[in-house]
Amino acid sequence: MENLINLAQLIVAISVIYVWTFRFHNVLKEFKQFGLSDLTRNIVGATKISLATLLITGIWYPSLVLIPSILMGILMISAQFFHFKISNPFIKHLPSLILLVLSAIIAYSSI
Repeated sequence: MENLINLAQLIVAISVIYVWTFRFHNVLKEFKQFGLSDLTRNIVGATKISLATLLITGIWYPSLVLIPSILMGILMISAQFFHFKISNPFIKHLPSLILLVLSAIIAYSSI
């Protein structure tokens, strides 16, 4: 079970880092659609990358996992809210929904 949780941590962390580095052009477009400022985008990005780093570090130091997984889940709930707000199709909701579920599983397993 521990290996599956570690895999979930890696999936969440690598997905977030990938999107916020290699697919940043999509992030720019989405935040513009959401009507959010550049400052908000930058704060969210820095927070997500920091939390992703903590999730990876949490593989070796499990005590670091609970708070980052909860905070990542909150950010994914926020993403869901904004996707609903602009009436995006379900396929656009799916990545953050999957990461939300994985974050919840990670948080639950580290209680």
